[in-house]
Amino acid sequence: MKLLKRGRLLLFLKLTLVLGSLWMLSLLTRPKAEWSLTYILRYSWLKYTDEDDSPEKVCNCSAILQGEREALEEAKLLAITKEFRKTVRIPDEYYINASQDCRQFKLSRKYLTFPLSQEEADFPLAYSIVVHHKVQNFERLLRAIYAPQNIYCVHVDKTAEASVLSAIRAITSCLPNTFIVSQAVDVVYSAWPRVQADLNCMADLYKATTKWKYFINLCGQDFPLKTNLEIVRMLRSLNGGNSLESEKLPAEKMWRVTNVHQIVDGQIQGTGKAKEPPPFNLPILSGSAYFVVNRGFIRSVLEDKRILALMEWAKETYSPDEFLWATIQRIPGVPGSTRPSRKYDMSDINAIARLVKWQGHEGSQESLEAVYPKCQGSHVRSICVYGVGDLQWMLEHHHLFANKFDTDTDPIAVYCLEKYLRKKALSQLH
Repeated sequence: MKLLKRGRLLLFLKLTLVLGSLWMLSLLTRPKAEWSLTYILRYSWLKYTDEDDSPEKVCNCSAILQGEREALEEAKLLAITKEFRKTVRIPDEYYINASQDCRQFKLSRKYLTFPLSQEEADFPLAYSIVVHHKVQNFERLLRAIYAPQNIYCVHVDKTAEASVLSAIRAITSCLPNTFIVSQAVDVVYSAWPRVQADLNCMADLYKATTKWKYFINLCGQDFPLKTNLEIVRMLRSLNGGNSLESEKLPAEKMWRVTNVHQIVDGQIQGTGKAKEPPPFNLPILSGSAYFVVNRGFIRSVLEDKRILALMEWAKETYSPDEFLWATIQRIPGVPGSTRPSRKYDMSDINAIARLVKWQGHEGSQESLEAVYPKCQGSHVRSICVYGVGDLQWMLEHHHLFANKFDTDTDPIAVYCLEKYLRKKALSQLH
């Protein structure tokens, strides 16, 4: 009798789960007017509102995104106020403590716990995120791109501070589809370990599941410009293709691949020795460390003998991340690739992967030479760290992500983007 009762109970629970899932799917296809009350009860908590306990809420994000001068000036003045900058920072210890109760952590931080549409559920994505500091930046990025059908690999630099690793490990432990890379490396920028960090995440993601369709690599100071649904639709429109910068290698960068380089005391430096030509006479192209590629491209990176030989050769070059992916994209037979011909060259402006303002290409709108308007934030290594004044401009572009953001210097830019994207994502529900 007890076994019979237990069997009925298990059957009841299974039916409840099945019916619940069917009910959720029916909501997504039901006429909007019929379930506005359901939206209010189940989804309104996911909104970012002015009632939230956030120091940035005093800013008028709608006016900022429309480029209204008064709102922009107020935000800029606030961002340089010591008291404001102090109150807006979230210490690493917060994440370590808050994530001890995962349910409450996800609730308070408003993580999406279900796909917002069947279209998104049917098109899962894989992300690699390379981080070495600024946990607050990372967590806000993760929250902005998080969806339960996607999968996320986080590479924390082997030499990162203990509090950074502990905080990120705590955050990822609360999200079943998010994990720390199985093998971390000591990342040396402009050297091979920067590539290896992504490669290790690629391998982990490829083995973890066969379901994801596209791979996107990020760093901790990126932020999305599109909702997950918009990203899915843009990737579908590629029809199996990839999108990344891939152009002829400029003459002034030729030294990077014609001279042997090695890491000495944590720095990349030349040895004075000439480097042998690349294997298979592959033409070396110029590009970026960041890209959007299909699953087949990742399989080729992990298995294709030509690419494996190219990567072995690239280990002694300078900044291999800025030519390796661009070169692989032009190798015949690689899924989603294009021909090596100059007619297939693609700049970072035309690719959808990443929007970056390089200081050398900035200028006034009247200038015919300027690629984009002047940075409204600050510069780090000749790259614009965006301020609120850049938001209107960047949202006019087709790129999926932008770099760089820093909550230490302009948290309002991130805050307004967060609100904008969440409102847009939830608007499809009601």
